[in-house]
Amino acid sequence: MEEVMAKSIISPYKQWGWFGSNYNMNIYRGCCHGCIYCDSRSECYHIEQFDTVKKKKNSLELIDSELKSKRKGGIIITGSMSDAYNPFEEKEFLTRNALKLIYKHGFGICIDTKSDLVCRDMDVLLKIKQFAPAVVNFTITTADDNLCKALERNVAVSSRRLKAMKYLSSNGIVCGTLLMPILPFINDTTENIKNIVRMSALSGAKWIYSGADEFGFGVTLRQNQRDYYYMWLDKLFPHIKERYIDTFSDSYNCTSNHSQELTKCFIYECKKYDLLYKMEDIISYIQGLYKHEQLTLF
Repeated sequence: MEEVMAKSIISPYKQWGWFGSNYNMNIYRGCCHGCIYCDSRSECYHIEQFDTVKKKKNSLELIDSELKSKRKGGIIITGSMSDAYNPFEEKEFLTRNALKLIYKHGFGICIDTKSDLVCRDMDVLLKIKQFAPAVVNFTITTADDNLCKALERNVAVSSRRLKAMKYLSSNGIVCGTLLMPILPFINDTTENIKNIVRMSALSGAKWIYSGADEFGFGVTLRQNQRDYYYMWLDKLFPHIKERYIDTFSDSYNCTSNHSQELTKCFIYECKKYDLLYKMEDIISYIQGLYKHEQLTLF
């Protein structure tokens, strides 16, 4: 695979990021999952040849030195721009070795992924969990594996992700679901929402985060990401592109016409299964697990 040199790997947040994270980490560049809606394709991120995964050759050396220099611990989040468990990771072990360094330096980890390969590294996650948060979020956009294969072509289908979640959660790793995006005219049904919430609960999720209580259910589209998305709509869902153009024009936020109904359903189902769904509550839960042991972590 191609290699690039990085200037830095661990970037701090001025305030807490998602799930109480203090730092962001990406040790790969690009992604080969082939998700038709991916925001990371947007021109603003300046990632050329996005479908070509490139490893950051000096990532482990940088992680070791950068974490060593931090005066304060915290939670590192990974997976926002490039899934840390792409197919190449099975042989490269960059993510696994990064987790070992995170353990070595006493930091927590939050992994956002669509891959069940994360189960391979449960032993390292359990070591981190002894003194800091070790959290895994699985993105689930549809309860239908056939639809999942169309929307997210080159990665584990939803049922495999949920099976991985059940395996990790049953062994003590805190897991949650990222229910986003919801694509208007495609997966924006109450049946889909109900099934995802139910299956997440059965798989041991502590929360489902969708952002719907703040932003509604939908998808964001901008720059060349929109062109890529529309290309796949033409291939997979004839005439849906025209509905997007008529409904949303060039809007960045493409909110489902059913968003209010879906949000009401989502909140009801989360409460029914005792699942957290607000980010502030999720952050409080994560921090509450460790504040009594290591107040300086946060």
